[in-house]
Amino acid sequence: MPFHDRRDAGRRLIERLRGFRADDVVVLGVSGGGVPVAYEVATALRAPLDVAVVRKLPVPFQPRLAFGAIGENGIHVIDDEMVLRTFISDDERVRVAAEAREDLARSALRYRATHAPIPLTGATVIVVDDGVASGVTARAACAVARAQGASRVVLAVPVGSPRAIRILARYVDNVICLETPQLFHSIAQWYQDFDDVTDGEIVGLLDRAAAFRGVSDLTTPPVGYATPPVG
Repeated sequence: MPFHDRRDAGRRLIERLRGFRADDVVVLGVSGGGVPVAYEVATALRAPLDVAVVRKLPVPFQPRLAFGAIGENGIHVIDDEMVLRTFISDDERVRVAAEAREDLARSALRYRATHAPIPLTGATVIVVDDGVASGVTARAACAVARAQGASRVVLAVPVGSPRAIRILARYVDNVICLETPQLFHSIAQWYQDFDDVTDGEIVGLLDRAAAFRGVSDLTTPPVGYATPPVG
């Protein structure tokens, strides 16, 4: 069943994650579309919300495909099979990775200007994305959590390709995925509303999540978002 938008996807995902409510839980939204989904999860679990800053490495001339992803802490994930299938040269890989690192650094500066990274040492980290196609960005985000000392990593997504979910299960302690359709073409096909998420929207959601945990009387959510009921 398609999701209306990322907020709807997050609220549906909550039903599979209520058992993870605990003092040591941190929710990590994958930068971009994962953060609005993660916001709903973090608010329902009353857990801190942070962003895993990652960037996919697009295949030259086929940008919808990714041959890998990078993340903070020098995380670098490569899909060797995709590299072989698309005949990407070493020079092209270096160029694409350099451009992705510059883009990642710019976004990280925007996020961290007002939100220092939440310590993950010893935490149970729930990594949330809006879906997984190849799975390389989700894998990079999970690697970021590991690199920062997470004791347990849980990947939670509304929808994913069966192959990607099987691969990702090797790298995390638990995988929660609501839908694994056999005919999976793209994440967007499972959403009625799948607009791009800006850095400004991400910062706004981080602000809102931090305020929700520190202040009981909140009346002004960011545009398009509201605090989900906690049950």
